[in-house]
Amino acid sequence: MLNEPTVNKLSRMRLFTMASAWAEQQQATDLQKVGFDERFGLLVDAEFMAQENRRLERLLRAAKLRISGACIEDVDTPARRGLDKAVLRNLATCTWVSDHRNVIVTGATGVGKTYVACALAQQCCRRGLRTLYRRMSRLLEEMILARADGTYPQLLARLARFDVLIIDDWGLPKLTDTGRHDVLEVLEDRYDMRSTIVTSQLPVKNWHEYIGDPSMADALLDRVVHNAYKLELKGPSRRKEKAEKSKQ
Repeated sequence: MLNEPTVNKLSRMRLFTMASAWAEQQQATDLQKVGFDERFGLLVDAEFMAQENRRLERLLRAAKLRISGACIEDVDTPARRGLDKAVLRNLATCTWVSDHRNVIVTGATGVGKTYVACALAQQCCRRGLRTLYRRMSRLLEEMILARADGTYPQLLARLARFDVLIIDDWGLPKLTDTGRHDVLEVLEDRYDMRSTIVTSQLPVKNWHEYIGDPSMADALLDRVVHNAYKLELKGPSRRKEKAEKSKQ
């Protein structure tokens, strides 16, 4: 008779998984001889895992990763890719985020830059870190719209709160004076406080020329490059390889 009130109380406390697990325990005859401490531990483990999974789902939804299924375990590290296993293992610990360092992933189109960036971001989500993915062109458009509707300060403040910001396809959209200023504002708010992942087809040595304005380029690069892990991906296009395999 006491079971139903207990389940109701657990549900009112939003401990739904614990309530379900406890009800299942009452039906499991093999658990009747198990001690209270062990049975209670099983209930706590079930609720803890459920809450962790829900938190991860929320973080991944908010991150809006371009490749939602990317994960660090599936990143290939053959020698031809130029991706050092030791560096990748180090990045998987996410200590670079607590150290407020950045990650730069460069390489030709199709070599998997976005996948690596999204895999690192997913790993950060597992550690409870807030991440956000934006293609550079989309980020610049958002800044323009925010200027127009008066929400520019709020947008800057929101971007600054994410532990990790991915800027994908750096170097593709042409930068205007306003665009250079907007990107600098975003990176200035994050410098030495948050972490940023940048992917680009352009080698880092060409970024100064891409940015255009020498003074602005120095300021931007100072806030991104000098404290960054640099991953230079090599090899053939993985999209092309995948397409060729699908034809076989």
